[in-house]
Amino acid sequence: MQTDSSDKINEAFSIVGNDKFPRSGKYDPMWVLENQMGPNALWLLEWLCEKMDFKPGMRVLDLGCGRALTSVFLAREFGVKVWAADLWIDPDYNWQRVLEAGCGDSICPVRCEAHALPFAKGFFDAVVSIDAYQYFGTDELYLDYLSRFLRPGGQIGVVVAGLAAPFENGVVPDYLLEPQSNGKVFWSDGCRCFKTAEFWRNLWAGNAKVADVSVDTQPEGWKDWRDFERAIELAGKGIFPSEAEVLTTDGGRYMGFHRLVARTSGLDDVNIYDSNLGAKVGIY
Repeated sequence: MQTDSSDKINEAFSIVGNDKFPRSGKYDPMWVLENQMGPNALWLLEWLCEKMDFKPGMRVLDLGCGRALTSVFLAREFGVKVWAADLWIDPDYNWQRVLEAGCGDSICPVRCEAHALPFAKGFFDAVVSIDAYQYFGTDELYLDYLSRFLRPGGQIGVVVAGLAAPFENGVVPDYLLEPQSNGKVFWSDGCRCFKTAEFWRNLWAGNAKVADVSVDTQPEGWKDWRDFERAIELAGKGIFPSEAEVLTTDGGRYMGFHRLVARTSGLDDVNIYDSNLGAKVGIY
């Protein structure tokens, strides 16, 4: 039994050490597995970083950082200062992870909601968001809000789970709605935020607050998603029931990841999420 368990762990570690992502492969696979909250955030971030330009000392907002794995990656790999912002995860726990990773001088954990960011206008050089932006960024006005926290010319980069193609006739396929062998149904109402690359391209390219918009889809991203789900299963580190079965069935027909990158144009506007807006314009 011990040998069988060791074999599973070794197989899981082998998956996590994916050669496609050499930077991510430097990190302890058990640390990655124990702190994951879904798809491999380090793989997705490494892919995103191919399109971003980080310099040591830059101030970076990691929006929806989860357990701060991505924040540690940014601090270690690029020497940037990171504000690790998340709504669900207590910053006390993230601070302990940050200290254990030796990044106490470069990462500040913060608890905040995406529409109520407690930062100064123009404070950040860059914002990144990994597998979180889809849950709040489909709002047509959200990019206007987020961009105000970046300096003119600042970088925005996100990776979102999404649709590789629109559903045929707008109907969700049965296999996404039916229980897998573990009982888990993949598609819920919350998955309505999964959009196509075309949706995101139109949303961002039509916004005057940003420029140099680039949107693309990760080649065979569904395979990486599925393989990491298998690694989580093998290591016994699942928080949620595995999605590997449905991702195999889908085979990349619909499910995958999109990468969105842009720079702020420097245009300014009213912050409609400001709770003091009424008073500021003389309405009481």
